Amino acid sequence: MHEKILILDFGSQYTQLIARAVRECHVFCEIKPYHTAIAWDDSIKGIILSGSPFSVNDDKAPDIPVLPLAAKVPVLAICYGAQMTAKQLGGVVSKSASREYGRAHLHITDTDLLLNKIPTATQVWMSHSDSIQRIPEGMDVLGKTDSIPV
Repeated sequence: MHEKILILDFGSQYTQLIARAVRECHVFCEIKPYHTAIAWDDSIKGIILSGSPFSVNDDKAPDIPVLPLAAKVPVLAICYGAQMTAKQLGGVVSKSASREYGRAHLHITDTDLLLNKIPTATQVWMSHSDSIQRIPEGMDVLGKTDSIPV
């Protein structure tokens, strides 16, 4: 039995790149549509929530409860996944003053085990027009880009 990471895909154009990065770390990874029921077993070691072309504020935005997942395994929420998580936990997500698309520069502003081997300034790829305006209570901002503070 392989230990594995599940990526729950909300329709991101970068999901395959995320999976590739996980696999390049020699970790088995599966991509599943976000609405797929998870067949839980001991092989699942974490979940990644992908991005999406939707806004979390759209009437028919994809949505899944994040806390039950996080109660079972660590969850890494990226882009839409992070915005959905923030909104569910009491944060505020709204249209950004400027849209980010393509190359951006991530500036790590606080140390954390997740980011400790990533250079404090690194190139990333973005595609979103919303951003987290206020993080949920008990959370910390670990990085920002030139135009998006969270």
